[in-house]
Amino acid sequence: MKEMMQEALREAGEQAEIKNVKQLSGGSISQAYLVETAAASYFIKWHEEAPVGFFRQEALGLQFLQEAEALAVPKVYTWGKHFIVMDAVTGTSSAHTEEELGRGIAALHAVEGSIFGLEEDNFIGELPQINGWEGSWLPFLRNKRLLPQIELGRSLGRLQSRRSEKAYRLLDHLDEWVPDHNRSVKVHGDLWGGNWLPGRQGHPVLIDPAVWYGDPEFELAFTHLFGGFSNTMYRAYEEFHPPDPLFEERKPIYQLYYLLVHLNIFGESYGSAVDAVLNRYTRF
Repeated sequence: MKEMMQEALREAGEQAEIKNVKQLSGGSISQAYLVETAAASYFIKWHEEAPVGFFRQEALGLQFLQEAEALAVPKVYTWGKHFIVMDAVTGTSSAHTEEELGRGIAALHAVEGSIFGLEEDNFIGELPQINGWEGSWLPFLRNKRLLPQIELGRSLGRLQSRRSEKAYRLLDHLDEWVPDHNRSVKVHGDLWGGNWLPGRQGHPVLIDPAVWYGDPEFELAFTHLFGGFSNTMYRAYEEFHPPDPLFEERKPIYQLYYLLVHLNIFGESYGSAVDAVLNRYTRF
């Protein structure tokens, strides 16, 4: 493994020998390492069975976020089929980190697109995330976000009989809770509490993107699902994007996408959470 890492660093232009390798915890998909040479520190993610294009899409996603000039992302040096090499993110939170994070997410959500989606499919976790382009929000939500995960869940045996019926019924009635519109913005796409880190001087850094042009409420709903964000962050965000009074009514529908993703990756431990959303909107 160390020899493969040394070769990856050479591809990144680093000629100094590796002095220390520390495996990091927390990654459920790839192995993560902090690699130190005499010249610098690097973060290397390694996945021996990575799907085709997995690390390419991560690099493109970080570039997508960097171009928004809203929040910092790690510099990517190189990537290959099984790995990606980037700057190590090291730092501790300051008194201003959470406020800066909220304002940064608000700035990301101020970068508008012309339509919804992305030119290429990418990944949400290790699952394919279907993109392509759509001119309005409701069909994109139905056909490119919820439907692919429902169909994957059926093929994996995660959505059977009653659960499947309710999922398709919800798709048929989305317009009762979700308004259609044509305003899209840049979103990180996988913005839970583990996908940002404090960097130098406490400045927040975004990692592990699943980017596209989407509805900012969809992203905001996910930040509420597993926690990890402070009231300070939300207050700073809402200075620029005050919440819609009806957001709470549709928030669980947006969270359903991520619950289905977790159900399809991790199994029935997320089944009751999926059922709770389906039962809320499909009482039959």
